[in-house]
Amino acid sequence: MTRSKFYSCSGVLCGFELTGHAGAGAEGEDIVCAAVSSAAYLTVNTLTDVCHCPAAVEERDAFLSLRLKADCPDEAARCADLLEGLRLHLEGLAAQYPDHIRVTITEV
Repeated sequence: MTRSKFYSCSGVLCGFELTGHAGAGAEGEDIVCAAVSSAAYLTVNTLTDVCHCPAAVEERDAFLSLRLKADCPDEAARCADLLEGLRLHLEGLAAQYPDHIRVTITEV
């Protein structure tokens, strides 16, 4: 199962963490994993390379995280809409594939 944890700072999304494999199909054919990965990388690349939001990104096998820099609250507010879009997208996938993806929000 893919677990997606979103971080909220005073009610504004300020990051996310994805862990695990969806397990909805064979490696290379898992549509849930492909949908999650594509949406997450689009969000990370847009935030960091297009919007130039200061963020810490970590990536390894079955793990991707992005945390907006805490010392830039104006940037977090500017970037929150993209994170909110990712959250909504992943919640839609979780509704379709409840055995393969879970979405939570944690206040930090």
